[in-house]
Amino acid sequence: MQTRTLGADLIVSAQGLGCMGMSRIYGPAVEDDARDALRRALDLGVTLFDTADVYGGGHNEELLGSALRGRRAEVVLSTKFGFRADGDRRIDGRPDYVRAACDASLQRLGSDYIDIYYPHRLDPATPIEATVGAIADLIDDGKVRFIGLSEASAADIRRAHEIHPITAVQSEWSLWTRDPEVDDVLATTRELGIGFIAFSPLGRGFLSGELRSADDLAPGDLRRSNPRFQDENFARNLDLVDRVRQLALARHCTPAQVALAWVLSRGDDVVPIPGSKQAHHVEANVRAGDIELDAAELAWLDHVFAPGAAAGERYAGALRQQWTTTGERS
Repeated sequence: MQTRTLGADLIVSAQGLGCMGMSRIYGPAVEDDARDALRRALDLGVTLFDTADVYGGGHNEELLGSALRGRRAEVVLSTKFGFRADGDRRIDGRPDYVRAACDASLQRLGSDYIDIYYPHRLDPATPIEATVGAIADLIDDGKVRFIGLSEASAADIRRAHEIHPITAVQSEWSLWTRDPEVDDVLATTRELGIGFIAFSPLGRGFLSGELRSADDLAPGDLRRSNPRFQDENFARNLDLVDRVRQLALARHCTPAQVALAWVLSRGDDVVPIPGSKQAHHVEANVRAGDIELDAAELAWLDHVFAPGAAAGERYAGALRQQWTTTGERS
């Protein structure tokens, strides 16, 4: 596994592992399978593991902590805070809450420190300077090593970076979600020397080509409420995936590997974190690093998946305001 550098000096594997799906968010998850996937990823050279305190109500952090116990020094562990089910706020970035959330995550992870700590989304009622300043205090305390931002706008990134160097910005980026290229986020991270973490690089599994109908999604799977997985949008997006399948057949690989190879081709400052619940998917994703798409193939994919090509919004209704960038803060 090759490595890439986030920010000034955080070295991570060129591909990380997104762990959200291991906590039943995308349908049933077998915990023993998840543990096997985590350990197999580490054996294959994956070092960046991404979670959040909200995934499974803390279950995901506990799972990572137990599965990676004894190998903590090999791991770059990132987690997120901010969403809460109690109190008067849906998203909380107040300094007192930042400190409390960090301590709770450390306990669940069974670790003395978090490598990258992110506000999961920015609190519109709390100045970003206060939230980032609180994380900077955690760095001084030795509880956090680096600061990240999740789904932040270009303006928010600049404000945060003035308070403390930001090491990574995490946003959705894939063939069918190319927002960072057109909303100035990617240009801003590159100008400031910030690494980019691409979550859902397989379009929440759609780009794997394994989903042929909404009926393939288990009851309770979060994707059932996602506009891109519904009705005529599903059919239109399936046509796009079949175009990827054509290239994959010519390349003797899978559509998922083509999609990951495209993200990996975007630059050495980009690290995709595909989600996997099973070891054989981890192995297949890692092999995408051996695929180097040529200029003609990249140009063809860029044309087929031009920004806006995917049918449907990224999130449904009210979730759109909570889970996407919203520009300037208090």
